[in-house]
Amino acid sequence: MRNLLTRSTSGFVYAAIFITSILYSKESFILLVSIFGIFCIYEFGKLIHLKNVIPYLIFLSVIALFYIDIFTSNAIVVLLILTLLASVQMIMYLYSKKNTYPKSFWQKMDASIRYLVFSLSFIILIPFIDKVYQPYILVYVLLLIWANDSFAFLIGKNFGRRKLFESVSPKKTIEGFIGGLVFSIITAGVIGFYSELLTITDWVIIAIITSVIGTIGDLVESKFKRQASIKDSGNIMPGHGGLLDRLDSLLFAAPFVYLYIQFII
Repeated sequence: MRNLLTRSTSGFVYAAIFITSILYSKESFILLVSIFGIFCIYEFGKLIHLKNVIPYLIFLSVIALFYIDIFTSNAIVVLLILTLLASVQMIMYLYSKKNTYPKSFWQKMDASIRYLVFSLSFIILIPFIDKVYQPYILVYVLLLIWANDSFAFLIGKNFGRRKLFESVSPKKTIEGFIGGLVFSIITAGVIGFYSELLTITDWVIIAIITSVIGTIGDLVESKFKRQASIKDSGNIMPGHGGLLDRLDSLLFAAPFVYLYIQFII
């Protein structure tokens, strides 16, 4: 009971800080994600045994270039392609029986930059539609992810029988995954009904993207942790672990959500 209270309090504070920073201004949002990103890069570096300043410099440089509006649409497309290719590579890694990736220095650097740094950049890019800051876009995406995570946990814990990906995450179940997906879609319907930003259909599709791709992102990070024999990526959030543990779903889903919003709708 005490652990549940700690976890709930920590999660509430995290959500409150995140949403407040998004709604207050684009500057506070970018600043917070920058801070989150630095912690995530540090935590991921511990998982793969990489100590190097380059991922931090690239991350901050991308943010600076975007903030001063030097980043062109063509540059973002290239960034998106590189990130999506990294996502495919991570999915292949997830299904691989080998536990030696990333092994070399260059593999570690590549994973840190394309899988982590570039994905973090798309979290920042999501709420900017035609260069206009639309904070509620990201707030609603976060609500979809949190609805999925919460109900996947509750349903999986109470009704889960069949394992989703036992070799990587023994606690995740198929029942939990389906439950999280269903409630995320229900949440999307409510958002679409009250919000004029996108249609109900668009929000339902985004809910499916965040649930499916976000779950894969969670599993990918779990494999990195299992390979490193570490339970949590960090301890900054009592009851949850590190910031990478909290952002892994959003991190992996962000480029796919951006792709849908900017190029498909």
